Amino acid sequence: MTLRVLVINDDAFELATLSAALRLHTINVVGEALNLGVAESLFRSLQPEVLVIDIQFDGHEAITLVKKLRKLNPKLGIVITTACPDLRLLGINVKEIPVGSQLILKKSISNLDVIAESINSSVEMAETKQTAMWIDSHGSLHENAFTSVLVAMTDTQIETLRLVATGLSNAEIGRVRFVSEKSVEQIVARIAGHFAIAPDRSRNLRVLIAGQYYKWIGAPRH
Repeated sequence: MTLRVLVINDDAFELATLSAALRLHTINVVGEALNLGVAESLFRSLQPEVLVIDIQFDGHEAITLVKKLRKLNPKLGIVITTACPDLRLLGINVKEIPVGSQLILKKSISNLDVIAESINSSVEMAETKQTAMWIDSHGSLHENAFTSVLVAMTDTQIETLRLVATGLSNAEIGRVRFVSEKSVEQIVARIAGHFAIAPDRSRNLRVLIAGQYYKWIGAPRH
């Protein structure tokens, strides 16, 4: 039996391209959604058996929706795509992701075979009750297939990195995190150390750190 698939992506071009390519791989794409509201509506009307969802810019809200839809259908297969190798940068804890979900780092795959295979195995994976796992370019399952400098960073450092990237000052971050401004300065310094950014009065340290954040979440560069 061909599984019914709903594709969710907030990038119109990527949504159309991925859906068309999956159909060429004989995947039964029954619906396409550009936002989470439309996705939930289509899910209820089309009753797909598998979700293929990009969580790049919807972050935590996307995971909240996925969890809600999994409750409606406990056997729902879930394939999550992202350009970010560490979901903490998107404000997501992997433990929040429904069991049996498959995570695919988009830049790690050279063709759609991996996504197609993940879709075909997704319902079976949903029944395994395993923690969400990354899928590499060979379709193998790994708990952490994409190690990077980010792995050595603590949750506090990652969260501070996210706040720096949004433009908050050390004082503002301190108020958000209920710590002193001095503590934030120390955390920012450690973050710079992880990225090997040396102190240089000719360069804005915060801009460089923010640049690292946007690099790792896969934001487009112009």
